Amino acid sequence: MWARIVALVIKEFLALLRDKASRFVLIGPPVIQLLVFSYAASFDLNHIPYAVYNQDAGFASRELLARFTGSSTFEQVATVRDEARIAPLIDDKAALLVLRIGPHFTRDLLAHRPAKVQILIDGRDSNTASLALNDANGVLLAFNQHWAATHGWQAPPARLDIRPWFNPNLLSRWFIVPGLVALLTLVVTLLVTGLSVAREREMGTFDQLLVTPMRPAEILLGKAIPGFIIGGLEGAFIALMAVAWFHVPFVGSVLALALGMFFFLLAAIGIGLMISSLAVTQQQGLLGVFLFMVPSIILSGFATPIANMPEAVQMLTTINPLRYLLVIVRGVFLEGSGVSALASQYWPLALIGLASMTAAAWLFRHRSS
Repeated sequence: MWARIVALVIKEFLALLRDKASRFVLIGPPVIQLLVFSYAASFDLNHIPYAVYNQDAGFASRELLARFTGSSTFEQVATVRDEARIAPLIDDKAALLVLRIGPHFTRDLLAHRPAKVQILIDGRDSNTASLALNDANGVLLAFNQHWAATHGWQAPPARLDIRPWFNPNLLSRWFIVPGLVALLTLVVTLLVTGLSVAREREMGTFDQLLVTPMRPAEILLGKAIPGFIIGGLEGAFIALMAVAWFHVPFVGSVLALALGMFFFLLAAIGIGLMISSLAVTQQQGLLGVFLFMVPSIILSGFATPIANMPEAVQMLTTINPLRYLLVIVRGVFLEGSGVSALASQYWPLALIGLASMTAAAWLFRHRSS
């Protein structure tokens, strides 16, 4: 039995490696997506273009503006001398925000009175505007604290002391790159398994495979093992790249990550074989893979929190294996989670894997009879 399965596994690998397009699909897109997502997909803002409309000639306004100039987050693109110039700067997207300092800014501060600073910001992209405002508030808070300490202001009754856990510098790359371990592993595994049976049908070798001494279960196992090996190697490679190239900390247990990958690959391979068993051609298999992949990514929590989704949609995410692996990889990379802490994620993955493999076996027998 095992000799026949090994022979089928070798045949699957040879079919993949001999085909130039298949070799490219396994190597090219995952590497390209890893680099593009890691460098381009970011929630951090750098070099925010801003303009200054300073109506105050005092030293306090110059000190505040010096903090914006010295910040690596902001980049001054214009100095406004006339209020009429503010609207064109924002309308033409030359500046994301305009910092407006009133004529009595320094005088009010020296008199221990609140001094207002107005920020006019382009709100067409609400997410970008919110991030820019947070960065500007950070600069203003630092100025306020320094001014209060050097000019004899009484300290405020409560001081906000912010200490982010797991990601001290709040780098979005530390959040995105571990998620790519799960995302790209899913992509490669589905492509390998989702086209395997369909490729046999399209090439006319499926009937030949059925008349061999191999039982349907052996054929299915021989189709699943290459996807398991390739998906595991792909996930390990991306995890190593995350640590070595993108310097994302790995503070958890390797065993915890490996166990999560095992159950996830089981689920992904089952889904891929279900798609491949239903497809007649490779084109149908490819369409089926993408039909599953797009909602799977949207409903995984990769980009948007699941808690923000409607309750009915949240229930739907419980059958999505990518949801659980994202929790596992981010927990292992950033939180230092071990096997016991992630037990609540393992058993749903195991159930999904068992159900998908059972369904794939039934579909394979039904379609081959």
